[in-house]
Amino acid sequence: MNENIKAEICALRENSSIAYLASVNAEGYPQMKAMLVFEQERSLKVHYFSTNTSSKRVDQFLKNPKASVYYCDSENFKGALFTGTIEVCRDRASRELLWTGDECLQYYPKGIDDEDYTVLKFTAETVNYYDGFGNTTLSADEL
Repeated sequence: MNENIKAEICALRENSSIAYLASVNAEGYPQMKAMLVFEQERSLKVHYFSTNTSSKRVDQFLKNPKASVYYCDSENFKGALFTGTIEVCRDRASRELLWTGDECLQYYPKGIDDEDYTVLKFTAETVNYYDGFGNTTLSADEL
């Protein structure tokens, strides 16, 4: 059963161009932001996003790495809520992972080494998968 659910979650991620990323602000409240999905390799346990180093999000994750990521298919009433932690990555290998050339230059005009270009590495501890009225939770060991 878990293999079928994992396949459905993988398909949901592959078809998502937007993910919703939540951080925790200094007052302890969740903050949600839509993020473009550039990642090519789709792992259920590790997800990557890019953002501006100067953003509120980076500051929040440096202070509190707790996070969640949500992918959804609203037409078919499916969603996957991943809960885990974020690592702020500034190394060249992480930057190369998501760099798409001309598309990225509109956000980071100084190129891949732009000081305002940061990669966020999310590592899931659980995923809660919603399918219609069904709800299944998988642990990190099951991912």
